[in-house]
Amino acid sequence: MTIQDHPLRASLSAEMHVRRLPRIAAPCRMMQVLTVMDEAQTDAARAHIEDLMNGAEVVVPLSAKYGVLSIDGITLVWERHTEFASYTLLRPGLTEELFDPTDFDPVRGRVYAGMPGQIIRSTQIAVATDDAFDPVTLDLQQWFADEATIVCDVAGGLARIASDFRLNADSYGRLLIHDRGLQRDEPGQLIMRLQELGNYRNMALIGLPLAQRLTPAVTRLETRLSELTQAVSERSSEDDRLLDELSFLSAELARLVAETRYRMSATQAYAQLSVDRLASLKIGVVRGYQTLGDFTERRLMPAVRTCNSFSARLDDLSQRAAWTSELLRTRIDIALARQNRDLLTSMDRRTDLQLRLQQTVEGLSVVVISYYAVALIGYMLGAQTLVPHEIAMAITVPVVIACVAIVLRWTRRHIIE
Repeated sequence: MTIQDHPLRASLSAEMHVRRLPRIAAPCRMMQVLTVMDEAQTDAARAHIEDLMNGAEVVVPLSAKYGVLSIDGITLVWERHTEFASYTLLRPGLTEELFDPTDFDPVRGRVYAGMPGQIIRSTQIAVATDDAFDPVTLDLQQWFADEATIVCDVAGGLARIASDFRLNADSYGRLLIHDRGLQRDEPGQLIMRLQELGNYRNMALIGLPLAQRLTPAVTRLETRLSELTQAVSERSSEDDRLLDELSFLSAELARLVAETRYRMSATQAYAQLSVDRLASLKIGVVRGYQTLGDFTERRLMPAVRTCNSFSARLDDLSQRAAWTSELLRTRIDIALARQNRDLLTSMDRRTDLQLRLQQTVEGLSVVVISYYAVALIGYMLGAQTLVPHEIAMAITVPVVIACVAIVLRWTRRHIIE
């Protein structure tokens, strides 16, 4: 029996295996760069990786979104997402200078050359197993700002991390991981979750400056809408002018919504991913230090709430503008209905006058027709000698008038029916 595969079966199966780091063994060093790209640069990102394949060993064949190369003993992991791409460099062992970016030269230079997009985040990570690198006993001030240092346990206590999540003079952030018993894929999974947390956190924060920049404009629109709503409630207002201003305000709102809808929705999605990654780290408290959870919630959540509040204000303002426009249009419709009613009343009066005029004309028509009919009959009666002509004419006049009136009334009734 032949069974037909779904067209997406292979791609969906491959999707489940991309975006993962190779198996990592501590001690090791890692450097990751995250670049934001627009749609026009999507193909350029893949072309850039294809250029790097020259003279490199392909560890995982390059696909549309994922590829792993080995260049001069350094592993390059490339991932492409909807809005950004990440370049991760891995090398075994530690050097005397724990966070020296030149340890990844010259591969780093090759990766940076022609890299499409703009760097939104860059991090150096050191993974150590020696107890001398325990963040609790190690002098961290040589790498991290003392007032901002974060130390906590992760992976249920199997690892301990330290960082200040600040951008240093070399343009990189720093993260120290002390491996306390991670096995097989656990180091790679832990690093991937930590990096995804930071990457999604930064992508979520992109929406904050946009919301802050446009908040004054939304405030002005809210104030103007309140004034227009007040004007709508006043009977002396000019409806045409109000409708024009409401139409302009609605168009401005539509522009703001179109400009920010995607970014605000993306902020919400990235924030939720950050929260999910934070929960999967199984963070434990190290006394005397704030945890990664404290740092993330204290910095990310207010920004996300600001973006959510901005989106909610836009939605509420759009709804209120629609209600005000509907009220104004209802008032205009009522005014038009009143005008139509007055017009119909005027037309009724005019029709009544026309009817009366018509009846008057009909009365005159009876006289005129009767006059000519009597004249004709007078010529006919002029030849007879039985009755005097004047008497015959006198008898004919009322008869003719009655007959003409009856005929005209019958004709009018017939036409009306």
